[in-house]
Amino acid sequence: MQNLDNCTLLQLRIMVLFMQRFTVALRRYSLQLLNATLVIPEIQATTRARGISSNFKSFSYLYDEEHFIAALSDDVPIVRGLPKDLREARKKIKFPTVSPKNTATSDYYTTDVLPRLVKSKVLGIIVNGGKCLQSILPASLEELQRLRCRVAFHALKFRPEIRSLGSQIVGRLRASGRPYLAYHPGLLRDTLAFHGCAELFQDIHTELIQYRRNQMIKRGTVKEQLTVDSVSIQKNGSCPLIPEEVGLLLQALGYPSTTIIYLAGSETFGGQRILIPLRAMYANLVDRTSLCSRRELSDLVGPESPLSSDLPHPPPPKSEKELIEEWKKAGPRPRPLPPPPARPFYAHEKEGWYGWIGENDTEPDPSPIEFRRQAHRLLWDALDYFVSVQADAFFPGFHNDGSGWPDYSSLIMGHRLYQTPSGITYRPDRKTVATLFENVSDHLYHPPRNWTMAARQHLNNSAGIEGIKMSAMMSKPASFLAHPLPECSCRTAKSPVVQPVKDKHGALLFGGEEDCPDWMVRTLAIVSTKNNEPQSEDYEGELPEDDPSQDTQQESDRSDTNKSSEQDEEMDPDD
Repeated sequence: MQNLDNCTLLQLRIMVLFMQRFTVALRRYSLQLLNATLVIPEIQATTRARGISSNFKSFSYLYDEEHFIAALSDDVPIVRGLPKDLREARKKIKFPTVSPKNTATSDYYTTDVLPRLVKSKVLGIIVNGGKCLQSILPASLEELQRLRCRVAFHALKFRPEIRSLGSQIVGRLRASGRPYLAYHPGLLRDTLAFHGCAELFQDIHTELIQYRRNQMIKRGTVKEQLTVDSVSIQKNGSCPLIPEEVGLLLQALGYPSTTIIYLAGSETFGGQRILIPLRAMYANLVDRTSLCSRRELSDLVGPESPLSSDLPHPPPPKSEKELIEEWKKAGPRPRPLPPPPARPFYAHEKEGWYGWIGENDTEPDPSPIEFRRQAHRLLWDALDYFVSVQADAFFPGFHNDGSGWPDYSSLIMGHRLYQTPSGITYRPDRKTVATLFENVSDHLYHPPRNWTMAARQHLNNSAGIEGIKMSAMMSKPASFLAHPLPECSCRTAKSPVVQPVKDKHGALLFGGEEDCPDWMVRTLAIVSTKNNEPQSEDYEGELPEDDPSQDTQQESDRSDTNKSSEQDEEMDPDD
């Protein structure tokens, strides 16, 4: 049961059908919101991609549609499409659409959206970045938070083909009897451009990042200058960790060179070249392409209509007779010969999606085949999401970026916290890590023992209670699903009692949860206070001080079982 709708990779267009009354409690909940019927959402990356498999509609391209409808049948009525008359009106764009901010409150929907829904009967909600409601809601809307939990972790379930192939990948990773670590680099062009990390790359990659940053400045997404000091930004922790740095941190943790590392994510900006140092340290760096056959990945995509290539074919070769005729028509040669003209670049010689930058100053519009690739990348991200949630350990290259939008790694970390809270999930503080690397910049590959111990302590702390607390402070205000505790897993002392709900196999879906530990409730209260929310009723008045005795029990040092003694000693550079 996965959640990708809250990820920046998806843009959902949701049509809401007006149903009779409009200001009543939402079924079983005392929430004065919209009494409306939800039409199955559409994923825009699939609606604009031509020729993708007709076996799946937009939503079912990623998710199990039947399960989605059944899982929410007691919460909100869902239909597969609009009635015929309303469908025709939609094609003529007769219905309004709204695009809520990622910090929209429940009042926004009742005061702004509801009147438009009443008037038009149908309203389209465009969710950019997968977030249309503030992360932390008042205590009176706690059941709305729980509804988000049910949608994210129970109703949204990848379609069977994705889950089946994901399970096969997990089985192949564990076939040797060893655990595996999932790693998401977080090296995305948009991320690097937004934070100004262009100078960490070279050549064409820097130009591509700066071009995208310039576009963001024109749209008002970025308020800063085009050229910034990337080194200072990296030291401040605003840039992703380079794969080489991640490899050195894993060595400091004691992971041996034979560790199996699964590379997650459909895009790694910089390609295979930026992964060379990490692959040199850990030869068992694998991804879906090395664990699955082309047939398996093709079956996941399904049958597709052929599209013409976005790169034209090279000019046909000329016969010897044609070349002789051209030579005869060329006339006498001047003496001396002038310098030859610049060799033209043919379109077929442009490699990949960045070939335009050699000739043009403007990036071309995406071609039909590029739109199709974008739809495919949703599948690869969904597949990697499944494998990462199941991993024995997870290491993010970039999370909690401060942009206010949810990111891929944070969603995986939140899902792991909900599903397997005892699993190893590292939450490195990139600012602290940058300071560590600055102190050992002259001998990165042969650090002294005290540096190794400092890095190990920081990372082990990030995977324990201290890391969970920091996640609640920093990640939750940006994305509720990046830290779905305590609402999704336990209850505060004065929470209303909900009858336990089980699936057909008798497994508990929700309800009947235990009381939250005090430190978790205190942390939630602190976060709510910082976001100008009313304090939890469980802690009226001043917030109590943290009890140090509750935080002293840290997880045992995980490196005891797999650490390599070579990492603790000064190594001979000539070895």
